Amino acid sequence: MSSSDRRKVIALLAALPLAACGFAPAYGPGGAASALFGRVAFDVPEDKAGFDLVGRLEERLGRTADGEFRLSYRIETKETGLAITPEAAVTRYNVTGSVAFTLTDSMGATRAEGQVSTFTSYSASGTTVSTATAREDAYRRLMVILADQIVTRLIPVGAGG
Repeated sequence: MSSSDRRKVIALLAALPLAACGFAPAYGPGGAASALFGRVAFDVPEDKAGFDLVGRLEERLGRTADGEFRLSYRIETKETGLAITPEAAVTRYNVTGSVAFTLTDSMGATRAEGQVSTFTSYSASGTTVSTATAREDAYRRLMVILADQIVTRLIPVGAGG
């Protein structure tokens, strides 16, 4: 048996337990997440954090101005110094964030709501420019992670659940 044939057999055997448990890709054709794609409109961002959050949500769920659903959100962030030198200089910051969200349908009925939260951090031990860049990137990463968590919570809505 050639090595390419062995790989095919191993791949089929690895996929067998997934087929038996009813596994279906969320973003595949007819998947739960694809049912929401292009059907969710988002509140207009009011700041950079909102812009980053909505940008990632649009990447995952598509962009539409008049969707069947509307996602409203409220972002909260907090920055805390973690590493402090003997000279009282902060060299590392932790950025925590949370987003409370509500998904409503065209009739105004709430279809999903909740809150997601996470954290990220950045180093402030470099130059002023590198610290500012690291800080901006940390906030962008935070919004991407929070948006992905929101989409994960919305997938059951697309499945009809």
